[in-house]
Amino acid sequence: MTNVPSSSDTLDVRGFLGSSLELPCGAVLRNRIAKAAMSDSLGNGEGDPTEAQARLYERWAEGGAAISIIGEVQGDPKYPEKPGNLVFGPQSDKRAIQELVTRGTAKGTHLWPQLGHAGALSHLPLSDPKGPSPLDMPGLQCAGMSIEEVKELPSLYAEAALFAKEVGFTGVLVHAGHGFLLNQFLSPLFNHRDDAYGGSVEARSKIVLAILEEVRRAVGASFPIGIKINSTDKLEGGLTEDDALEFVRLLDTSSVDLIDISGGTYFPGAKASSEGTSSGGPYFMDFARRAREVTKVPLMLTGGFARRDQAVEALSSGVIDVVSLARAMVLNPSLAADWLTDEGGDPAYPKFDSPPKGGVTAWYSMRLTALGEDNEQAFTMDPAMALRDYEERDARRDILWMAKFS
Repeated sequence: MTNVPSSSDTLDVRGFLGSSLELPCGAVLRNRIAKAAMSDSLGNGEGDPTEAQARLYERWAEGGAAISIIGEVQGDPKYPEKPGNLVFGPQSDKRAIQELVTRGTAKGTHLWPQLGHAGALSHLPLSDPKGPSPLDMPGLQCAGMSIEEVKELPSLYAEAALFAKEVGFTGVLVHAGHGFLLNQFLSPLFNHRDDAYGGSVEARSKIVLAILEEVRRAVGASFPIGIKINSTDKLEGGLTEDDALEFVRLLDTSSVDLIDISGGTYFPGAKASSEGTSSGGPYFMDFARRAREVTKVPLMLTGGFARRDQAVEALSSGVIDVVSLARAMVLNPSLAADWLTDEGGDPAYPKFDSPPKGGVTAWYSMRLTALGEDNEQAFTMDPAMALRDYEERDARRDILWMAKFS
């Protein structure tokens, strides 16, 4: 994608974007630009990385990102988000994962897996979804987890985190946003439990805090642990900003090293992350300002950064510590390095006429494949073509996943 000039002349670009950041555990990020977790869908269908995935993260490392986050990574193959996810466990191909890590940590880039469990949103061809409570909604049904299953979650996440450390990842991000399992526990719309894990914000947060505690016990004091949270579910009756702020207060007493603020869910009927936000800027900055007042933990903000001047302004405000970029990094995998030059340069975003539902997301996903194959110059798909190819690829991988994990 062709870059267009960016305007940050009145702000100290290198002073804010280029400064290093020491996390509470002692680990250091070389600058303030992160490649956000995205479902790159480049696993091989058996929970292991492909050559294209290793090359993709190598390109982001070469392109100057301080940290790249892989999403989604499962500790339990029974509840995946998609069949292109990675799985950490005894069936994993450690050699392939170590190759991914070696290439994704080039030039001092941190590489963290986003550890998740899709819960009620588990991919139906591969799962019988389970969430905090039974749900029977249009387009969404799931069973409820037993108390025994809930209590097993901390060890599940801890084992995945320890696996990540042992194969060379430089940190982990626990996924508690976007409608997946831990976000479901936090949300009163989906957590109707009447035991110790439901009811008040503190009770709904209990399992997430237990997971963070167990992960810390497993990986030690000097290994970075981050968490992605929702500032809001953007659903009536779901997690509110006030509830999310109270959760941030609780996180401030934990050993977490980085809080990644995002929002929205993949549940049917949820509003887009951009809806109801100011145009042309990061989506959740107002919530980040409130969060900054109740925690000393470094904050990362994901969503809505399209231009360098927006990133510099957000960092210069002192509200956030790291800018996290998703689609911008798909359009230009060397965007971090570009933004640290005098010339800068912002990605030129494509415009689509009447794309099918899910088509734009599929377009970005398939462009990730082209990047991993060093073939983006020949990428000419429109959203409809991308959606077709994406779904056909998932169907092929469903077969492989079932054969390995069933």
